[in-house]
Amino acid sequence: METTTKTSASGFDLTPLRGDARERAVEAAGLNAEERRILLDHGTERPGCGLLLDNKETGIYACNLCGLPLFESGSKFESGTGWPSFFQPVDPEHVREIVDTSMFMRRIETRCARCDGHLGHVFPDGPRPTGQRYCMNSAALEFFPEGQSPTQRTADDPTN
Repeated sequence: METTTKTSASGFDLTPLRGDARERAVEAAGLNAEERRILLDHGTERPGCGLLLDNKETGIYACNLCGLPLFESGSKFESGTGWPSFFQPVDPEHVREIVDTSMFMRRIETRCARCDGHLGHVFPDGPRPTGQRYCMNSAALEFFPEGQSPTQRTADDPTN
């Protein structure tokens, strides 16, 4: 089966990673149990326990599974919720939004556009200029200080 490459406006490959759930689990072999539970099984970390919650460094927050840049430190804000929060993604095409009706409520789940990893949820109660609060699980993200770039794991990568 031939895969058509899709590129975001910011120039990143958004082509879905190859493989079924078993192959995706192999891709996640470098993740710890909590990271796999969140990214692959749509889990949520406890509020206040994420390692990136209090991070104030300048840089990029990327998907912990495939390396796609998701948020810049300049869009991070203190929401008081216990999870890292951002008012906008690096590129809107990098974050998929899906209606989530679990937990007996309607929420908008966020997933990585490339690997479909669960990131968290987005709520319409954030600060200006967007009014959005992307409430993310630290375990779903990897932080790269300014000057460092995340390694991109794409569909063209022979290890995927």
